[in-house]
Amino acid sequence: MLASLLTLVCALAAAAGQEPDHAHGCAHGSCYPATGDLLVGREKNLKASSTCGMRRKESYCIVSHLQDEKKCFYCDSRRPYDPVYNTINHRIENVITTFKPHRKKSWWQSENGKSEVFIQLDLEAEFHFTHLIMTFKTFRPAAMLIERSADFGRTWQIYRYFGYDCASAFPGVSQGHLRKVDDVICESRYSDIEPSTEGEAIYRVLDPAISIEDPYSPNIQNQLKITNLRVNFTKLHTLGDNLLDTRAEIKEKYYYAMYELVIRGNCFCYGHASECAPIDGIRDIEGMVHGRCVCNHHTKGLNCEQCDNFHNDLPWRPAEGRNTNACKQCKCNSHSNVCHFDMAVYLAMGNVSGGVCDDCQHNTMGRNCELCKPFYYKDPTKDIRDPRVCIPCDCDPDGSENGGTCDIHSDTFLGTVAGQCRCKANVEGPRCDKCKAGTFGLSADDPQGCQPCRCDRRGTVSGNSQCDPVSGDCFCKRLVTGRSCDQCLPEHWALSNDLHGCRGCECDVGGALDNQCSVETGQCRCHSHMTGRQCAQVESGYFFMALDHFLYEAELAKMGQGCTVETREHQPGRPATWTGLGFARVPEGGTLEFHISNVPYSMEYDLLIRFESQMPRDWEEVRVTLIRPGQIPTSSPCGNTIPADDRLTVSLPAGARFMVPPQPVCLEKGVSYTLRFEFTRYQDANYILNGAANAVLLVDSIALMPRHSSLEMYNAGDSASNTRKQTYERYRCHEGAKSVTRALMSDTCAKLITSMSAIINDGALPCICDPQGSVSSVCDVRGGQCRCRPNVIGRRCEQCATGMYGFGPSGCIACGCSLEGSVTRLCDKFTGQCQCRPGAFGQQCDRCQSGYWGFPNCRPCQCNGHTEECDQRTGACVNCRDNTGGEKCDRCANGYYGNPVLGSSGQCRPCPCPEGPSSGRHFAASCYQDNRNGQIVCNCNQGYTGARCEECAPGYYGNPAQPGGRCQPCQCNNNIDMSDMDACNRHTGQCKKCLYNTEGPNCGICKSGYHGDASRRNCRKCTCNFLGTENSQCIEREECVCQRSTGQCQCLPNVIGLTCHHCAPNHWNLAGGRGCDTCGCDPNNSVTSSCNEFTGQCQCRDGFGGKTCTDCQENYWGDPRTQCRACDCDWRGIETSQCNRLTGHCVCQQGVSGVRCDQCARGFSGLFPNCQPCHQCFGDWDRIVQDLAVRTKVLAERAHEIQTTGLTGAYEKAFKDLEEKLAQAQGIVNARNATAAAVATLMELIEELRAEIGETTDTLNRLEGDLTVVQDSNSEASKELSALEREAKELNLTSEQLHRQLDILKNSNFLGAYDSIRTSYNKSRDAELRANQSTTTRPSTVSQSADTRRRTERLIIAKKDDFNRKNAANKRALGELNTRAQGLDMRKINEMVCGVPGDAPCGESPCGGAGCRDDEGNRHCGGLNCKGATAVADNALERAKHAEKELNKAMGEVEGLFIKVAEAKTKAEEAKGKAQAALDKATATKNQVERSNNDLRDLIKQIREFLTQDGADPDSIEAVANRVLELSIPASPLQIRHLADEIKDRVRSLSNVDSILAQTQDDVRKAEKLLLAAKRARHRAEGVKTTAETVKQALVDAKTAQTSAEKAIARAKVDIGETENRLAQIESETSNSEKNLNDAMERLGTLGREINALKTKRANNSMAAARAEETATMARDKANEAKQILDGQLTDKYHEVKQRVDTKAKAVQEAKKKAESLRDEAKELLRDAQNKLQRLAELEKNYETNQKKLEGKARQLDGLEDKMKAILSDINKQIQIYNTCQ
Repeated sequence: MLASLLTLVCALAAAAGQEPDHAHGCAHGSCYPATGDLLVGREKNLKASSTCGMRRKESYCIVSHLQDEKKCFYCDSRRPYDPVYNTINHRIENVITTFKPHRKKSWWQSENGKSEVFIQLDLEAEFHFTHLIMTFKTFRPAAMLIERSADFGRTWQIYRYFGYDCASAFPGVSQGHLRKVDDVICESRYSDIEPSTEGEAIYRVLDPAISIEDPYSPNIQNQLKITNLRVNFTKLHTLGDNLLDTRAEIKEKYYYAMYELVIRGNCFCYGHASECAPIDGIRDIEGMVHGRCVCNHHTKGLNCEQCDNFHNDLPWRPAEGRNTNACKQCKCNSHSNVCHFDMAVYLAMGNVSGGVCDDCQHNTMGRNCELCKPFYYKDPTKDIRDPRVCIPCDCDPDGSENGGTCDIHSDTFLGTVAGQCRCKANVEGPRCDKCKAGTFGLSADDPQGCQPCRCDRRGTVSGNSQCDPVSGDCFCKRLVTGRSCDQCLPEHWALSNDLHGCRGCECDVGGALDNQCSVETGQCRCHSHMTGRQCAQVESGYFFMALDHFLYEAELAKMGQGCTVETREHQPGRPATWTGLGFARVPEGGTLEFHISNVPYSMEYDLLIRFESQMPRDWEEVRVTLIRPGQIPTSSPCGNTIPADDRLTVSLPAGARFMVPPQPVCLEKGVSYTLRFEFTRYQDANYILNGAANAVLLVDSIALMPRHSSLEMYNAGDSASNTRKQTYERYRCHEGAKSVTRALMSDTCAKLITSMSAIINDGALPCICDPQGSVSSVCDVRGGQCRCRPNVIGRRCEQCATGMYGFGPSGCIACGCSLEGSVTRLCDKFTGQCQCRPGAFGQQCDRCQSGYWGFPNCRPCQCNGHTEECDQRTGACVNCRDNTGGEKCDRCANGYYGNPVLGSSGQCRPCPCPEGPSSGRHFAASCYQDNRNGQIVCNCNQGYTGARCEECAPGYYGNPAQPGGRCQPCQCNNNIDMSDMDACNRHTGQCKKCLYNTEGPNCGICKSGYHGDASRRNCRKCTCNFLGTENSQCIEREECVCQRSTGQCQCLPNVIGLTCHHCAPNHWNLAGGRGCDTCGCDPNNSVTSSCNEFTGQCQCRDGFGGKTCTDCQENYWGDPRTQCRACDCDWRGIETSQCNRLTGHCVCQQGVSGVRCDQCARGFSGLFPNCQPCHQCFGDWDRIVQDLAVRTKVLAERAHEIQTTGLTGAYEKAFKDLEEKLAQAQGIVNARNATAAAVATLMELIEELRAEIGETTDTLNRLEGDLTVVQDSNSEASKELSALEREAKELNLTSEQLHRQLDILKNSNFLGAYDSIRTSYNKSRDAELRANQSTTTRPSTVSQSADTRRRTERLIIAKKDDFNRKNAANKRALGELNTRAQGLDMRKINEMVCGVPGDAPCGESPCGGAGCRDDEGNRHCGGLNCKGATAVADNALERAKHAEKELNKAMGEVEGLFIKVAEAKTKAEEAKGKAQAALDKATATKNQVERSNNDLRDLIKQIREFLTQDGADPDSIEAVANRVLELSIPASPLQIRHLADEIKDRVRSLSNVDSILAQTQDDVRKAEKLLLAAKRARHRAEGVKTTAETVKQALVDAKTAQTSAEKAIARAKVDIGETENRLAQIESETSNSEKNLNDAMERLGTLGREINALKTKRANNSMAAARAEETATMARDKANEAKQILDGQLTDKYHEVKQRVDTKAKAVQEAKKKAESLRDEAKELLRDAQNKLQRLAELEKNYETNQKKLEGKARQLDGLEDKMKAILSDINKQIQIYNTCQ
C-alpha cells in the first residue's frame, strides 16, 4: 500500500513539475512539457526475451492458490489478447497501463523455470527518463538489474541492482547508501519473497535524498538521457523444492509475471517548450509522449538546446522560473542576416551582448556591421543602415598609409574626419601626394613616403635640415663639409651649433706633433709624456723645464789659481738666495771653466751669470770664451757663427745678483763645450784701500737659457707665432727665471714655456725624484722641483743641505758642530764628524776626553779609583766597579757593605742574606754591620724574615733554602691574619685560618650559611625566613643556607624574595610552612586576583562574600551566580544575623520558629516574642500524636494508591467510613489545645480504626495477589496499546505529511521539491553518520567518555589507600589540635597580649583583657606601662609614623636638591648650546670661504673655456667690462666688521660658566647634607642613591658640555687661523704681483692672472683691449652670462665686428681707465682687509684667555667629580650596612 502511494506521489510530482504554467505560459517565464508514460504508443518498441505460450500452449501453476480448487492454468500467446475471446495471451504489451476494467486479467508472463529474462524498450529519440514502476503478479525477482543506453543500444550503463541477497547475486557491488546520483549500488527492499502477488519495484533516476546543486549540469543531464531501457531478471524466487526435484511440473510454479510496467519520462526542453510533437515517421497516439520539442524563446533543436538562427546576441541558457532567458536577435544594422555568438566579446561587453555578425554586406564590417571596410569611409549624412553609407577613399596610394586608407568616420575626440587621408610620416597634402619639408623623393616603396634629407643640423646653415628636393644635398657652414654637412674641415673638430659649425684643433705648438686632432674628441697627437686634449699638460711624474734648467754650479767648476769654494748654510725659515752648496770665491785674475755636454736642442742660448759682489763697485771686466771641440760645419744650425761670437766681455754690477750678456751663444745638440770665465779686472786699483789683491767675487752658478726668438714657434712669421712672441715679451717671461728667489710664474708664461720645453726636450722631462731624499715621486710640473725631506736640497732632492749629513729615507741630520770646539760648522756628509779644535773631542767637538768633564773647561773625574769615566756635564761617576755606587763611587752598592772611600782600608763585601747578591739566594734589600758587635744586620725584602732572611714571613710560603726558592704571598684573598704564622701553610700556601666568614683553599668563597663577595670581605649571614625556605636548607630556625654569591634562599613553592619572606602574587599562607597556597579568588566576583597574604581573604566586589568571593556577602543568601538576597530575619528571634546561605532560613533561638524566626515554635505558647514552653505532658502526647500522624499518612498514601488503581468497587463504603474516622482523628490531632474528652474520643476512634483496618488489611492481602497478576497483564497490554497508538500516530502523521507534500508538489516546481527532499535526506544521512561515528569510530565522544570513566575508576582505585591514609592522618592531626586547644590557658594569652593576667576583673585591670571594654564601649587591651604585645605594637606603630614623617621630610629635601641639580644641568646645557652656536658660526664662516673659493675656481674654469674658443671681439670685451664696473666686492668692510662682532658675542656668551659652576658647588654641599639624612633613612637609601646618581650624571653632562665648548672654541680658533693664513696668503700673493691689482687679495690676484690668459688669446688686439679683457674676467657671478654671449650671437657676428675694431679704440681706452679705477678700489679693500686681520688677531687673544678660564673651570669640575665619587662611595657603604641589618 505504501509503495503504491509513493508511486502515485512521484507520478503526480513529475506531472506537476513538467506541465506548463498556464497562468503565464512560455511568454512570461519557463515552461515545460507534460511528463507521461513512455510505453504508451510504443507497444512495438517493447520486447521481452521470454514469453510463455509463444510457440505452443503451456501450463503453469500458481503457488498462492494452495486453498483454491484450481491451481494450474494455460498460457497461449500466439494470438493477441482479447478480454472475451483470448484471455490466456500474456505478451509483453499487456504490461502497458490502459486503465481498463480487465487490468488485473491481463499480464505478461515468462516461460516456466527460466531465470535469465529481460524486458527492453527501444525509443525513437532521446528522452529524459525519471522513474519506473513494476507491479508483479507473482513473486518479485530474487535478483534483477536495470540498465540503459543513450546511443541506441550500442553501449549500456547499469542504473541499479536489486537482489534478495546482493552479496551472492551481485558480488563486488556496493550495498551502501547513495552518495552521488550516479552511484551504482544494490538494494534489497524490492526483492523480498513477500508479497506473493502485486508486489512492486520502483526505481527513481534522481534519488530525492541526494542534493543536486545544478539540475542542468552535464552529469545530471547524462544521467536522465536514454534511448533504450532494459530490465534484466537474473534469478527467480523459489520455495526450494526445485533443488530436490527437477521435474518439469515443479518448474511450472516458478516464472516471472508482471501486471503493469510504467516508465515515466518526457522530452526535455530546458524550459523553452510547453509541448512536444511527434518525430517524423512516428504516428501520434493519444497519451503518447513525443520526442521533439516545440521550441519558444527563439531556440531550436530537438531539445531546444540551441539558439535560433540570427538570435545569438546572448548565450543560450535554460529558462528559470519567471526568467525566460530567451535568445536575443543580433544587431547587424540591416547589413547581414547571419551571426554567431562569441564568449570573448560577451565578456568584454560586460555580459550584455555577444553576437558577432557574419558576412556583412554593403562594404561594411565589424561585430554589428557598424564599420566601413578598409578604403571606405562612412558618409556622415547617411544612416548606418543605409546600403550606401560607405564611400570609397580618395588617397594617393604611394603617399598614404596602408595603400590609400582614410578615416572611416568623424570623431572630434580622436581627431578623425571621415574620408580624410592618413599620410605617411614624410608626406603631406589632402591626397598625401607631396613630400614634407626636409624630405625628397616620393615613393610607394618607402614606408616613410619620402626620404629624409639626412642633413646634420649642426653643420647646416642656420641649423636648417632642408636639402635640395631632387639631389638631397645639404647647405653646409664655413668649416663643415660632406654631403650631409656632418664632417669638419681638416684641423677642426666638434661639429656643433656654432656659427662656423666646427672648432679649430688649437693643438699646443710645442706639446703636439702637429695641428691635427680627432674629429670626435678633439684630441691632438702629443709628444712623449704630454697629455690633455691640446697636449698642453704633462703626465704625472713629469715636468716642463724652467728657463734656467740647464744650471752649472760654480763650486763644481774647474777653478784657477786663487779660487776657493765657500760653502754657506741655509737658515731655517728663510729662502735661499743661492743654489747648490755655496759659491766659488774668485779673486781678481781668477778663472772658472764649466764643462757643458748636455745641450738638448740646437739653438741660441742666453748666458745667465749669478753672483754676489763683495766689493762696493762694479766688477769692471769679465771675459767669457766658448771653446768648441772643432770647426763649425756650415750645414749645422750654428753654421753662421763666427769666432767673435764665441768671445764675450761683460761687467758685473755691484748691486746686482745676476747678469745676462746681450749676445747669445749658439750651441748644438750632442756637442760638448767648455765655457771659460776670466775675471780680469775689478776696478782701478786706486779705488781699493789695500790694492787689487783683495778684490774678490762670489760666483754662484751659470745657466743656459733658451732664447725664444731662435725657436720657430716665435719666428715663423705667421700671426700665431707673432702673437706668441709679443705675449712672451710683454709678460717678460724671460725675466722671471733670472733670480734665484722668484715670484710665482703666471699661467700665460707657464703655457708658453711648456710649449718651449716640449720642443726643446721632445716632450716632458721625467721627475726622477730621489726615492730616499724626496717625499713623493711626483714633482712640480713647473720646473720639476721634487718635494724634499727635511734638510735635503736639489731639484731631485739628491743631497744634503750645507751643514747637514746622513742622507737617507729620513732626510738629513744637522751637523750640530760646537762653535767652541769645532773649526767650522760643516761636517762630514757621511759620518757627521766635525773638525775639532785641539782639546775638543766627540762627533760634534762638544766633549772632553775620557776621564774629564766640564767642557770647555775640562776637569778630571773624582771617582775614588773605582772608575775612570764620569758624566761630561755633571761629573757624576759612571760604571763604578768593585761593587760601589754613588756619584763618586763612595758607597757600596745594594747588597754589599763596607767603606769604599779612597784611602780607607775597607772594601765592599756581599751581604750574607743568606748568601750574596750573585748567588741566587739573596733576599735582602741591603745590610749593614753593627758597630757595637760587628754583626751583619740584613734589611729583608717583603715576605722574608729571620736573621739572614732565610725564612718566609707570616702570610707567605715557599722554600727559600733551596736553590731558586722564593717566598710568595699566600693567595687567600686578603682574608687571613698576615701576622699569624699558621694562617696559611708556609710550604704549600694553602689557606688554613680563613677570617671574615670565608672558607676554601684560597678563602675565596663565603662559608656555608653566608653570602657575599669573599674578595671584598663582605660575607654576611644568610637571613632566610624559616617558614618560606626549604626545610632541607635549614639546620635550625635561624641557621639556613643560601646562594653564596647572591644570598638567595631556596624557597618553597610559590614563595619569593631574597629571604623567602613573601608569597608569590596571588598566593597566601606563608605560615603553613609548606609553601604558599593559591588565592583562588573568583575572577568575576573579586576586585583583584590577589588576597590577604596571611588570611587568604579575597577582596570581594559589592554583593559577594566568602573567602574566595564565591558566596554571597555577609547577611545575604542565594546563588551568587544568579542573585543574592538580604536575610529577612526578625532580630528578636534569631541566634545570629547570618541566615542559611542556600535557603535563606533564619537561625532561630530556642522556642522560636518560622522562616523569619517570627513565631513561637511547636511546644511553646504565648505571643511572639514572649514564647513560653508548654507543660511537660505536652511532650508525651506530642510524641504519640506524631507517631499516629505518621502511620495515618502511610495509610492515606496506600489508600490513595488503591483508589488510583480503580479497585475500590465493593469496598467503597468501608473506605468512606475509614476516611470519616480518619478525618475526625486528623481534626483532633491538628487541634493545638485538645481537651481530655476529645482525647478519649480520639482513642476510641483509633481502636475502631485499628479493627476495621485489620479486617481491611486481610481482604486487601487476598486481593493483592490477584491485583498483581492483573497489573502485570494490564502493564503488558498498556505497553502494546501504547506502541500501537504510537504507530497509528506515526502513520497518521506520515499520511498527513504525504498529503501536505502532495498538495505542495501540485502547486510547486518538481525540481524545487526534489532539491528540498534531497537536502533533507542529506542532513538525515549526515546525522546518521555522525551518530554512527560517535559509537563506532575511535576516538569519539562515547569512546572518550568511556575512557574518562575508566581513568577515573583507575584513579579512584589507585588513590583509595592514599586517601584513607591521609584522611586518618588528618583526623589524628585534628585530634591533636583539639587537645592543644583545650589546653590553652587564656590567662597566659591575655597576659602576653594585653600585659595583665587574665583572671583580673576588667574594672580592676589597668591593661584590660579579653572581653573588656572602656567607657565608650570600645575594646580595651593594653595601655600605658603595659608590656603586652598590643602595647609593643602600638609603640612600634608610633615610631613607624614618626620615622615616616622624618623620611618624608628628607625626601622633600632630596626633591629640592634634585630640582636644583636639574637647573644646574639645564644651565650647563645652555652653555653647551652657546658653545655649539659659536662652533656653528665658525663652521659657517669656513664654509663661506670655501664656497667663495669654489666660485672662484668655477670662474677660472669658465674663463678657460672662454679662451679655448675663437676669442671675443672688442664689443664683447666692452660689454663685459661694463658689467664688471657695475659689480662690487661681495665682502664689504661692514660685513666683515659684523662677522667680528658676532664672534665676540659668541665668546662673551660663554662667561656664564662661572655662575653655573658656583651653583653646582652649592648643590654638592647640599648633596653632602643629604648623605647624613640618607644614613638615618634606611628604607629610603636606594632612592637617595638614585638621586645621587642623577647628580653625578648632571655633573658629567656639565663636564661634557664644557668639553664640547672647549672643542668648539678650538675649532673656532683653527678656523680663525685658517682665515688668517688665507689672508696672509692673499697679502703674499698680491705683494708679488707686478702691476695690475698687485694689492688685491688672493681672489683678485687669481682673477688678474686669468685676465692675462684672456689677453694672450687676443694679443693681436690693442693693449687696451687686452686690459679690458683682464677686467672683464673679474665678473665672477656673471661668467655664465658672458659664456652665453660668447656662444650666441656675438660669436656669430665675429667677422662683422672684426671690421669695426678701429672704430672701437676710443671706447677701449675708456674701459682701460675704468679698470685702473677698479684697481685703486681693490687697494682700498686690501687695506680694509688688513685692518680686519688685526681685529681677528685680537679676537684670537680673547679666545685664548677664555680657553684658559674654561680649563680652570674644568679642573674645578674634576675636583667636584672626585667629591661626588667619594659621596657615592659612602652612600653605597651605608646601603650595604642597611641591607645587612638584622
